[in-house]
Amino acid sequence: MIKRLIVIFTTIAFAFLILFISVLRSASVRHSFSNIYADYTKEEIQRESEEIGGIEIDYYFAHPGSVLPNHPLWPVKALRDKIWLFVTTDPIKKAELNLLFADKRLGSAKILFEKDNPELGYTTLTKSQKYFEKACRIEQNSREAGLNTDELIRRLTLAALKHRQAIKQIEFLAPEDAKPKINEIENYAKTAYNEKAMLLSREGKPVPKNPFNGE
Repeated sequence: MIKRLIVIFTTIAFAFLILFISVLRSASVRHSFSNIYADYTKEEIQRESEEIGGIEIDYYFAHPGSVLPNHPLWPVKALRDKIWLFVTTDPIKKAELNLLFADKRLGSAKILFEKDNPELGYTTLTKSQKYFEKACRIEQNSREAGLNTDELIRRLTLAALKHRQAIKQIEFLAPEDAKPKINEIENYAKTAYNEKAMLLSREGKPVPKNPFNGE
């Protein structure tokens, strides 16, 4: 009897996984970009990217891992992330988890652009910023509920700068018709930095320096 229940449960779980993967793939927004790039050599692109990446920001991304959005096991990884968020009830930890997923997806997006997959790279980039936006929103709601979010505000302020840095690198790697869309995505990181930096300033706390002020 127990053995039969295990078989039934496993079959149902497998069917649910297949259904989730099918829905995830069909719901993905697909973008199409030209293969027209700026008239730079690969060496010039690499040099410019390294120059942008050389800006010192005291924040580090977690490694995105080997399972990227173009990997067959990516839907399983995405499902794991959704379950992880679902079972996390502490608002501060949930915000930190959203920030972690935002960082990892941003790293994945950069790798995809480097490997000449701008369509999937752009989709991954947009999802990254949705996670980042969710982290900022949870911080705001938690703060308004009376929770101490000082450390989270500091991390989000630094993360906003680091996200801008990575997005600028991606923009340089992207096809010409993708650049305006990527620039729009960068605007959210700009806004997030300004909002969180203002909160730190009001509390008399150190505000991470914005290295992009001179642009």
